[in-house]
Amino acid sequence: MLVAAAVCPCPPLLVPDVASGAAPELDPLRTACADALAVLAAARPDLLVVVGPADSAHVWEGGGTGSLRPYGVNLAVRLGDGGDPEPLAPSLTLAAWLLNRAGSTAPLHAAGVPVSAPAARMLELGRGLAELADRVALLVMGDGSTCRTLKAPGYLDERAEPFDASVARALGAADTKALSDLDVPLATELGAAGRAPWQVLAGAADGAGLSGDLLYDQAPYGVGYFVAAWS
Repeated sequence: MLVAAAVCPCPPLLVPDVASGAAPELDPLRTACADALAVLAAARPDLLVVVGPADSAHVWEGGGTGSLRPYGVNLAVRLGDGGDPEPLAPSLTLAAWLLNRAGSTAPLHAAGVPVSAPAARMLELGRGLAELADRVALLVMGDGSTCRTLKAPGYLDERAEPFDASVARALGAADTKALSDLDVPLATELGAAGRAPWQVLAGAADGAGLSGDLLYDQAPYGVGYFVAAWS
Protein backbone atom coordinates (compact mmCIF):
# COMPACT_ATOMS: atom_id res chain seq x y z
CA MET A 1 0.00 0.00 0.00
CA LEU A 2 1.02 3.62 -0.37
CA VAL A 3 2.69 4.95 2.79
CA ALA A 4 4.10 8.27 1.53
CA ALA A 5 4.33 10.49 -1.54
CA ALA A 6 6.27 13.51 -2.68
CA VAL A 7 5.19 15.81 -5.48
CA CYS A 8 7.85 17.89 -7.25
CA PRO A 9 8.00 19.91 -10.48
CA CYS A 10 10.46 19.02 -13.20
CA PRO A 11 11.90 22.16 -14.80
CA PRO A 12 15.50 21.67 -15.99
CA LEU A 13 16.36 24.85 -14.08
CA LEU A 14 16.13 22.77 -10.90
CA VAL A 15 19.73 21.79 -11.68
CA PRO A 16 21.97 24.73 -10.70
CA ASP A 17 24.42 24.05 -13.54
CA VAL A 18 21.54 24.37 -16.01
CA ALA A 19 20.17 27.51 -14.36
CA SER A 20 23.66 29.03 -14.20
CA GLY A 21 23.41 32.66 -13.03
CA ALA A 22 19.69 32.30 -12.29
CA ALA A 23 20.26 29.33 -9.94
CA PRO A 24 19.69 31.24 -6.64
CA GLU A 25 16.16 32.15 -7.76
CA LEU A 26 15.06 28.54 -7.37
CA ASP A 27 16.89 27.78 -4.12
CA PRO A 28 13.58 27.80 -2.16
CA LEU A 29 12.16 25.30 -4.65
CA ARG A 30 15.18 23.01 -4.30
CA THR A 31 14.89 23.19 -0.52
CA ALA A 32 11.20 22.30 -0.67
CA CYS A 33 11.96 19.32 -2.93
CA ALA A 34 14.63 18.11 -0.50
CA ASP A 35 12.15 18.39 2.38
CA ALA A 36 9.56 16.37 0.45
CA LEU A 37 12.09 13.66 -0.35
CA ALA A 38 13.02 13.49 3.32
CA VAL A 39 9.42 12.50 4.04
CA LEU A 40 9.77 9.61 1.59
CA ALA A 41 12.97 8.45 3.23
CA ALA A 42 11.41 8.64 6.69
CA ALA A 43 8.59 6.34 5.55
CA ARG A 44 11.15 3.55 4.94
CA PRO A 45 9.42 2.17 1.82
CA ASP A 46 10.05 -1.28 0.44
CA LEU A 47 9.73 0.23 -3.02
CA LEU A 48 10.02 3.78 -4.34
CA VAL A 49 8.07 4.39 -7.54
CA VAL A 50 8.88 7.45 -9.64
CA VAL A 51 6.19 8.73 -12.02
CA GLY A 52 6.51 11.58 -14.48
CA PRO A 53 5.14 12.90 -17.77
CA ALA A 54 6.63 11.49 -20.95
CA ASP A 55 6.04 11.50 -24.70
CA SER A 56 4.96 7.86 -24.52
CA ALA A 57 4.33 5.24 -21.86
CA HIS A 58 7.32 3.28 -20.64
CA VAL A 59 8.26 1.43 -17.47
CA TRP A 60 11.85 1.34 -16.20
CA GLU A 61 11.95 -1.67 -13.87
CA GLY A 62 14.88 -1.06 -11.56
CA GLY A 63 15.75 2.27 -13.17
CA GLY A 64 17.52 3.77 -16.14
CA THR A 65 19.86 6.55 -17.22
CA GLY A 66 19.08 10.05 -18.46
CA SER A 67 21.17 12.96 -19.66
CA LEU A 68 21.22 16.70 -19.00
CA ARG A 69 23.08 17.28 -22.26
CA PRO A 70 19.94 18.66 -24.01
CA TYR A 71 20.06 21.47 -21.44
CA GLY A 72 23.70 22.32 -22.03
CA VAL A 73 25.21 20.28 -19.19
CA ASN A 74 27.32 17.24 -20.03
CA LEU A 75 26.07 15.06 -17.19
CA ALA A 76 24.51 11.59 -17.17
CA VAL A 77 22.13 10.84 -14.31
CA ARG A 78 21.31 7.32 -13.19
CA LEU A 79 18.06 6.24 -11.59
CA GLY A 80 18.33 3.05 -9.55
CA ASP A 81 20.53 0.44 -11.20
CA GLY A 82 20.33 2.23 -14.55
CA GLY A 83 19.85 -1.10 -16.29
CA ASP A 84 17.12 -0.24 -18.80
CA PRO A 85 18.69 0.79 -22.15
CA GLU A 86 15.78 3.13 -22.92
CA PRO A 87 16.84 6.70 -21.98
CA LEU A 88 14.88 8.19 -19.10
CA ALA A 89 12.17 10.71 -19.95
CA PRO A 90 13.26 14.27 -19.08
CA SER A 91 10.94 14.41 -16.08
CA LEU A 92 12.45 11.19 -14.71
CA THR A 93 15.96 12.47 -15.38
CA LEU A 94 15.15 15.38 -13.09
CA ALA A 95 13.73 12.94 -10.54
CA ALA A 96 16.98 10.97 -10.69
CA TRP A 97 18.96 14.15 -10.09
CA LEU A 98 16.82 14.99 -7.04
CA LEU A 99 17.12 11.48 -5.62
CA ASN A 100 20.88 11.35 -6.16
CA ARG A 101 21.20 14.75 -4.49
CA ALA A 102 19.21 13.40 -1.52
CA GLY A 103 21.33 10.25 -1.34
CA SER A 104 18.34 7.95 -1.80
CA THR A 105 19.10 4.23 -1.88
CA ALA A 106 15.55 2.83 -1.96
CA PRO A 107 14.70 0.12 -4.51
CA LEU A 108 13.24 1.81 -7.57
CA HIS A 109 10.59 1.39 -10.23
CA ALA A 110 9.85 4.21 -12.70
CA ALA A 111 7.02 4.96 -15.10
CA GLY A 112 6.62 7.61 -17.75
CA VAL A 113 2.99 8.47 -18.50
CA PRO A 114 1.75 10.33 -21.60
CA VAL A 115 0.49 13.83 -20.85
CA SER A 116 -2.68 13.01 -22.81
CA ALA A 117 -3.44 9.77 -20.94
CA PRO A 118 -7.09 9.37 -19.86
CA ALA A 119 -7.81 9.97 -16.19
CA ALA A 120 -9.34 6.53 -15.68
CA ARG A 121 -6.21 4.84 -16.97
CA MET A 122 -4.00 6.91 -14.65
CA LEU A 123 -6.15 6.12 -11.62
CA GLU A 124 -5.98 2.41 -12.47
CA LEU A 125 -2.20 2.62 -12.89
CA GLY A 126 -1.90 4.27 -9.49
CA ARG A 127 -3.92 1.55 -7.82
CA GLY A 128 -1.70 -1.07 -9.41
CA LEU A 129 1.51 0.67 -8.35
CA ALA A 130 0.32 0.83 -4.75
CA GLU A 131 0.02 -2.95 -4.75
CA LEU A 132 3.59 -3.65 -5.86
CA ALA A 133 4.91 -3.92 -2.29
CA ASP A 134 3.75 -3.78 1.31
CA ARG A 135 5.18 -0.27 1.73
CA VAL A 136 5.21 1.81 -1.46
CA ALA A 137 6.29 5.45 -1.73
CA LEU A 138 5.71 7.63 -4.79
CA LEU A 139 7.80 10.46 -6.19
CA VAL A 140 5.46 12.27 -8.57
CA MET A 141 6.97 14.73 -11.03
CA GLY A 142 5.01 17.33 -12.98
CA ASP A 143 4.44 21.03 -13.59
CA GLY A 144 1.26 23.04 -13.44
CA SER A 145 -0.03 25.42 -16.08
CA THR A 146 2.40 27.19 -18.41
CA CYS A 147 0.14 30.20 -18.85
CA ARG A 148 0.41 32.32 -15.70
CA THR A 149 1.98 35.46 -17.23
CA LEU A 150 2.43 37.22 -20.56
CA LYS A 151 6.01 35.95 -20.75
CA ALA A 152 5.11 32.39 -19.78
CA PRO A 153 5.78 29.61 -22.32
CA GLY A 154 2.06 29.29 -23.02
CA TYR A 155 1.32 33.05 -22.83
CA LEU A 156 -1.29 34.41 -20.39
CA ASP A 157 -4.52 32.50 -19.90
CA GLU A 158 -6.97 33.75 -17.28
CA ARG A 159 -7.96 30.16 -16.45
CA ALA A 160 -4.42 29.21 -15.44
CA GLU A 161 -4.28 30.76 -11.97
CA PRO A 162 -7.58 29.27 -10.74
CA PHE A 163 -6.60 25.88 -12.18
CA ASP A 164 -3.28 25.95 -10.37
CA ALA A 165 -4.96 27.11 -7.18
CA SER A 166 -7.27 24.09 -7.30
CA VAL A 167 -4.28 21.79 -7.76
CA ALA A 168 -2.43 23.41 -4.86
CA ARG A 169 -5.46 22.96 -2.59
CA ALA A 170 -5.80 19.30 -3.57
CA LEU A 171 -2.11 18.58 -3.04
CA GLY A 172 -2.06 20.35 0.31
CA ALA A 173 -5.12 18.48 1.53
CA ALA A 174 -4.20 15.08 0.01
CA ASP A 175 -7.57 15.33 -1.73
CA THR A 176 -7.59 12.34 -4.07
CA LYS A 177 -11.09 13.08 -5.35
CA ALA A 178 -10.16 16.61 -6.42
CA LEU A 179 -7.11 15.30 -8.27
CA SER A 180 -9.16 12.52 -9.86
CA ASP A 181 -11.68 15.09 -11.08
CA LEU A 182 -9.17 17.45 -12.71
CA ASP A 183 -10.44 18.65 -16.09
CA VAL A 184 -8.29 16.81 -18.63
CA PRO A 185 -9.02 19.05 -21.68
CA LEU A 186 -8.46 22.18 -19.59
CA ALA A 187 -5.19 20.84 -18.18
CA THR A 188 -4.05 20.06 -21.72
CA GLU A 189 -4.95 23.52 -22.99
CA LEU A 190 -3.05 25.10 -20.09
CA GLY A 191 0.02 22.92 -20.64
CA ALA A 192 -0.22 21.31 -17.20
CA ALA A 193 1.95 18.24 -17.81
CA GLY A 194 1.61 17.17 -14.17
CA ARG A 195 -2.07 16.32 -14.55
CA ALA A 196 -1.58 12.67 -15.52
CA PRO A 197 1.05 11.93 -12.81
CA TRP A 198 -1.11 13.65 -10.17
CA GLN A 199 -3.97 11.35 -11.12
CA VAL A 200 -1.65 8.34 -10.77
CA LEU A 201 -1.04 9.61 -7.23
CA ALA A 202 -4.78 9.94 -6.66
CA GLY A 203 -5.32 6.32 -7.65
CA ALA A 204 -2.44 5.06 -5.51
CA ALA A 205 -3.50 7.05 -2.44
CA ASP A 206 -7.21 6.29 -2.59
CA GLY A 207 -8.17 4.82 0.78
CA ALA A 208 -4.62 5.09 2.18
CA GLY A 209 -5.60 7.76 4.72
CA LEU A 210 -2.59 10.01 4.03
CA SER A 211 -2.42 13.67 5.06
CA GLY A 212 -0.87 16.36 2.90
CA ASP A 213 1.49 19.28 3.36
CA LEU A 214 1.96 21.88 0.61
CA LEU A 215 5.59 23.00 0.77
CA TYR A 216 5.83 25.24 -2.31
CA ASP A 217 3.32 26.97 -4.60
CA GLN A 218 4.82 29.57 -6.92
CA ALA A 219 5.03 30.43 -10.62
CA PRO A 220 8.46 32.09 -10.91
CA TYR A 221 8.60 31.87 -14.71
CA GLY A 222 4.88 31.89 -15.41
CA VAL A 223 4.71 28.12 -14.84
CA GLY A 224 2.99 26.63 -11.81
CA TYR A 225 5.41 24.72 -9.59
CA PHE A 226 4.15 22.73 -6.60
CA VAL A 227 5.92 20.70 -3.95
CA ALA A 228 3.91 18.59 -1.54
CA ALA A 229 4.52 15.75 0.88
CA TRP A 230 1.92 13.16 1.83
CA SER A 231 2.39 10.82 4.76
